[in-house]
Amino acid sequence: MKKKWLYFLLTGALSFTVLAACGEGEEDTAGEDDSGAGGEEEEETEAETEDSVVVGATQFVEHPSLDEAYEGFKEGLADQGYTEGENIEFDYQNAQNDQSNTATIANNFVSEDVDLIFANSTPSAQAAFQASSETPIIFTSVTDAVDAGLIEDVDSPGELITGVMDLHPEAIEMTVDFISEYFPESNVGLIYNSGEQNSVSQIEAVEAAMEGTELESTTRSVSSSAEVQQAAESLVGDVDVMYIVTDNTVVSALETVVDVAETQDVPLVVGEPDSLERGGFATFGIDYHTIGYRAGEMAADVLSGEKTPADIPAEYPEDMELFINKEAAEAQGVEIHEDWEEEAQFINE
Repeated sequence: MKKKWLYFLLTGALSFTVLAACGEGEEDTAGEDDSGAGGEEEEETEAETEDSVVVGATQFVEHPSLDEAYEGFKEGLADQGYTEGENIEFDYQNAQNDQSNTATIANNFVSEDVDLIFANSTPSAQAAFQASSETPIIFTSVTDAVDAGLIEDVDSPGELITGVMDLHPEAIEMTVDFISEYFPESNVGLIYNSGEQNSVSQIEAVEAAMEGTELESTTRSVSSSAEVQQAAESLVGDVDVMYIVTDNTVVSALETVVDVAETQDVPLVVGEPDSLERGGFATFGIDYHTIGYRAGEMAADVLSGEKTPADIPAEYPEDMELFINKEAAEAQGVEIHEDWEEEAQFINE
């Protein structure tokens, strides 16, 4: 926005000089009329420029959960009076699942002096945090902001950054309990990108939650979405259940895991409802549109000057529930239990 302001000042100054030079040879009346009309236009342009803000939106990869979070973010801002095309502009950049791209995007946003950065995913938030020394950052779709080094404490975030995480504190423990109860003594297959801090912390949490149960785990690490299918196929014969946490790389190629699960009759438990709709059979999940919407409300408070990120505690999602995809369960050879009928929400019935 500041570049636009500078452009306006230079353009306005040049226009004033040209008009003044032309006015020297003209009658006073004509000169006064032209000058008056130009002043009104300048005042109007200045007001529009001052009222408009620019948000740099950085997202690690395209998949339904992150896309829903971004739509929720814009909706949250709109409901607080920031309407796209009127008083707010979004510069959306997707890193295409490449961590080096996240740094480039963040540095560009800082050099362009955007008013706020919306970071959608852990890699995007980490890159923005590294790049910014003044630009405020609102994040979401971050699993553990403390472990990721973004904030020191949920209640007291940093001076420039706060947001909404995507992992309910009890989600992994409840998911492991679910697997332990309905698939006892199973070997659970876990696929994740070891380069994603949010994934590493989730895998550690899964294995910690398994302690004291009869479950075992077998892990496969990938570095790109192209490796996901091979990793899933390598688990066949060794595992009884697969559990895909909210890993951006694996989720972006989830259909390849679903294909292996259905072909080999391996129950596939996933980390969020959007992955359920793409072929997972069960999850304890949250609504990504909702956490994006809440991040939009936070951004509105910062953009209006009412608050700084330091004034807004980071948040976990409030609600979580069991979701079952009956069609996927049938394709993966899973029997529907009677008690799920009472406690779960079903899709594809």
